[in-house]
Amino acid sequence: MFSGLTVGVVIPAYNEERFIARTLRQIPRFVDEIIVIDDSSRDRTFHEAVSAADSRTRIVRHETNQGVGGAIVTGYREAVSRNLDVAVVMAGDGQMDPADLEALLLPIARGEADYVKGNRFLHPDLWSSMPKVRLLGSLGLSMLTRISSGYPGIWDSQCGYTAVTRQALAGIDLESVYRRYGFPNDFLAHLHSAGCRLAQVCVRPVYEGQDSGIRPARVVLPLSLLLARSLALRLRREWRTERSPSTIPSASR
Repeated sequence: MFSGLTVGVVIPAYNEERFIARTLRQIPRFVDEIIVIDDSSRDRTFHEAVSAADSRTRIVRHETNQGVGGAIVTGYREAVSRNLDVAVVMAGDGQMDPADLEALLLPIARGEADYVKGNRFLHPDLWSSMPKVRLLGSLGLSMLTRISSGYPGIWDSQCGYTAVTRQALAGIDLESVYRRYGFPNDFLAHLHSAGCRLAQVCVRPVYEGQDSGIRPARVVLPLSLLLARSLALRLRREWRTERSPSTIPSASR
């Protein structure tokens, strides 16, 4: 528990046999529950997770691969069903520093935000540690996401280190959120439609041989189309509920 809030950590994992055990062992003790979603891995991810699990850990296995967004949605549903106040996402490959978890939770504990997103661009190590292809891709996608999501202040749209309240999740149709690469971008648009307040905090970038999820030749066009679709659907949702971006307090953050 953190500042009176029950906290669950959702860990999406696909073929992370090298990192998943260490990731689990580093989860802070104040975390109440750990929910690992093995997204139909083809290696020993499940077995390594079982070996490192403690009494807080629940492991869910997808029979078919649903993508990182699909794994996170499964984890969110588990967190809601277990009545946890906050659901934090930490990748199974160890790219989120557990030491940053408290900073991620503070805006929620203070009542300042419904959704908190890590911002690696605020950390001085980013420019020397992040692979250049990933850096350029993240910058470009963040610029486009400012338009599609309705949050013009978003800096690091692709950072997966996030925390969200149970109330925010209750206001979103999780079934309609895009499930694969592009999930964080589309999820932001859904949060905006629900009137959720956004906060961003500095987190340390961690790169220790993990594969990049960004392949420019493969993702630029598909994600551009996804963001255009996300923008159109967001505007339609907000029009239907007679809510405009200018009336949502979080839109300027």
